[in-house]
Amino acid sequence: MGVLEPGGVGRVNRGALAAAFTIYGVATLGLVGLAAGCAKMAPSLQDESRIAVASLSQARSSIAGRHDRSAKGARQGESAARAAAAGRDGMLLGAIAPRHPVAETPLDQLLGEGDRPLPNNGLCPPDMASIDDRFCVDKYEGSLVELLPNGDERAWSPFQVADGRAVRAVSEPHVYPQGYISGNQAAEACSRSGKRLCKPEEWRQACMGPSHATWGYGEARQTKRCNDHGRSSMGAIYGGGGASRSFWATDRMNNPALNQVPGTLAKTGDHEACTNDYGVYDMVGNLHEWVDDPKGTFQGGYYLDTQINGDGCTYRTMAHEAWYHDYSTGFRCCSDPAP
Repeated sequence: MGVLEPGGVGRVNRGALAAAFTIYGVATLGLVGLAAGCAKMAPSLQDESRIAVASLSQARSSIAGRHDRSAKGARQGESAARAAAAGRDGMLLGAIAPRHPVAETPLDQLLGEGDRPLPNNGLCPPDMASIDDRFCVDKYEGSLVELLPNGDERAWSPFQVADGRAVRAVSEPHVYPQGYISGNQAAEACSRSGKRLCKPEEWRQACMGPSHATWGYGEARQTKRCNDHGRSSMGAIYGGGGASRSFWATDRMNNPALNQVPGTLAKTGDHEACTNDYGVYDMVGNLHEWVDDPKGTFQGGYYLDTQINGDGCTYRTMAHEAWYHDYSTGFRCCSDPAP
């Protein structure tokens, strides 16, 4: 822009003025608008006769001065832009920038629909209870769905052994929970749902509730409050003979008919009073529940026994390795709360 164009003095001065106009516009762009700049420069642009008779030396002097003004204008433009970006006092060249309060979206609205917490539930998924915002635990004993090779899922019978099947854990009310599952299978099923088995101490804390009660609902056992008063399914199907080793053979203890005997396994949450202030159900009785112990541990008792190996929430069996399963072994999952 600093080169003289051939064709006359008037053309040189018009270019200089146009350059100055451009620099002025950059310095004020977005703040008061180019319209104000144009209005300010209009008288000079209209005076074509005065420009036409100006001398070449004056034109050169104008160009030299333009360089100084350009540098100064650029600096002013940069400072003005920074001031506008920072919103300094919300004002620049007499223009007042409107201020708007920044809206903050609640964290739970940023979560996916299926992961939003229920009221007073911390950041645990809706099918889990928050244990003092330290960890999450399934509200109900676990059920399974089978993962098919094409990516689809289908319900899995809670009365069938899941050996060799790809299954994942779900926690739902008013369904028969999964028995016949090993500790290893339970850990894999929880993992496929983004969860994990509860640590033994986590499980006990969730079972005992905020009041740390032996039975969850209180310190004294209340008959029929939980499903811990059922009948012997082994006796119902196989009769007597419980003293012999063959009576307790693995194939017998994994018979799908065992948990379908009336008066044995109950649906999740059907014993509505078998809960505590955390809102978890059936942690005492119904099914033994595997916990995270590589050596093999399940807790809580089942529908025929909640006292032989400890009372209620203190019940703990360590006699079987994590690969073991029978009709009485179930599970539920834990997870860490969302950050």
